[in-house]
Amino acid sequence: MKLYDSIGPNPHVVRIFIAEKGMTIPAQKVDLMAGENRKPPYTETVNVAGQLPALELDNGHKVCEILPICEYLEEVQPSPPLIGSNAEERAETRMWTRRIDLNICEPMANGFRAAEGRPLFESRMKLVGPEGAADLKAIAKDRLLWLDGQMTGDFVCGGRFTLADILLFGFLKFGATVGQPVPDEAKWLKGWMERVGARPSAAA
Repeated sequence: MKLYDSIGPNPHVVRIFIAEKGMTIPAQKVDLMAGENRKPPYTETVNVAGQLPALELDNGHKVCEILPICEYLEEVQPSPPLIGSNAEERAETRMWTRRIDLNICEPMANGFRAAEGRPLFESRMKLVGPEGAADLKAIAKDRLLWLDGQMTGDFVCGGRFTLADILLFGFLKFGATVGQPVPDEAKWLKGWMERVGARPSAAA
């Protein structure tokens, strides 16, 4: 296998997942800043959507989008389980992963692209107007505080460290660098960030 890797939260999520699995997958760096991922040969031979990361399988097939990549790696190496070891655990992880992805990651990333990231992204994709950036960031903050109020265990799925934690951590680490830090009002999230950040995989 080979990972098409780059900067940003999406590749970071997959790298953490790989590290937690104890897997070694060769990586090929793709220059996102130069837009290498938005033009041939990348868009013709790796990912037609021009996004990162992408996983090339041993047979040459490509798996794109971070959640399907992680799902695939869980299938080929079930231990340690990062999605779940039974149907109930997998459903719980996927439930929280979807909530985090749609309600926190998406508005956080789009808020960044509409504001600080606009010079880089405006020629590459359709963006929300600059006036919408503050609302997107406010939505991400509101949903983060909602999540914070729901959590009681060490991790998102209680005592299990899962893909939900990896996804959230990757984006909150990114958010902290682009003016969207963990809200001061959050209580559970502060300790959770320390717990996850202390894991060796966090530096992947």
